[in-house]
Amino acid sequence: MVATGTLVALIATSCSSTGADRAEPAAATGRAKITEALNDLISIDHLPGAQIVITDHGQAWTATAGVGNVEQGAPFPDNARVRIASNTKTFVATVMLQLVAEDKVELDAPVERYLPDVVHGPGIDGNRITIRNLLQHTSGIPEYAAEFGVPPKPGQLETHDEQVRWGITDMTEVVRNALTAPADFAPGAQWAYSNTNYALAGIIIEKVTASSLGAEITHRIIEPLGLSDTYYPNPDETAIRGPHPLGYSEIDGKLIDYTDQNVTSAGAAGAMVSTGADLNRFFTALLDGTLLPPAQLAAMKTTVPLGVPDSDAAYGLGLLYHRLPCGKDSWGHGGDIDGFETRGGATTDGRSVTVITNQVPGTPEPTQHINQLVDTALCPTT
Repeated sequence: MVATGTLVALIATSCSSTGADRAEPAAATGRAKITEALNDLISIDHLPGAQIVITDHGQAWTATAGVGNVEQGAPFPDNARVRIASNTKTFVATVMLQLVAEDKVELDAPVERYLPDVVHGPGIDGNRITIRNLLQHTSGIPEYAAEFGVPPKPGQLETHDEQVRWGITDMTEVVRNALTAPADFAPGAQWAYSNTNYALAGIIIEKVTASSLGAEITHRIIEPLGLSDTYYPNPDETAIRGPHPLGYSEIDGKLIDYTDQNVTSAGAAGAMVSTGADLNRFFTALLDGTLLPPAQLAAMKTTVPLGVPDSDAAYGLGLLYHRLPCGKDSWGHGGDIDGFETRGGATTDGRSVTVITNQVPGTPEPTQHINQLVDTALCPTT
């Protein structure tokens, strides 16, 4: 699905920097090349709007293209808050690994220890599935999004069901229904993305801590890092707090404002709101050891291949690995939810990038272009 010819895209790109511009953090990457690629997402891929945030050792540079509001022609706000979808999984995995470091959870313990008599179904046995399997998507547990009629691609939590859009989802019931489907494979036999893994991880965190997942993410990650534009929505929230672009979905050939929605159906798998700058700060802090002790960070970065032809992509514990064209290692996640797509990565030398679009592309090519843009921005040229 692509935007129709009635959408008039603004091809002019606006740029801004923080840190008084004195550090010129993105200058070495060739800003003209980056802004040209950002504009191509509008003029060639026909997305409404896009924003890139590049952070280098704490200094951030932002560029935008297209519109954040189709009707008014307004651009993305500089510090745009958006739904970050499956990037939420990295936050959840980080909290779980902090609990492992605190000896409150054992990474290779069976899920049955924490959720007795819950994880069972055709070929599904909570005594054989570990916490590691959940975080790494090697459990074989089937995808719960199928409950909403939309089997997603990795990172995607899209559904156009109006009841799901506005209603509060009982995730315990959703998981219970998902577990009536047969296992996709035996635990540890292969990798397959399933949002149900993280729904279960969220339930386990809440049981172990006797607190809500949102509260744990807030006091363990958001507050210590000063992520002032990041939050886990309350169950009854439908709007995005603070400055944000509108997010669009193409439904029956029409571009629809899908910004407001209840994201309890995404939950631990993809409910959070953040900005490009905050995401960059989070992934940088994660990789430099601010959030996890060395043993848990090493476990998080221990990967299994995705099995994608001609790809080196591999998945750790809520963390996606990719080898950049310039030879550096990139770590991140990414995510899609109705209205927004986010892609990005961070390197261990203090550089991080997030690209946001306010529509999930309907074909693979725009996302490929977004990923290429991330790679370009993460590989500065001399």
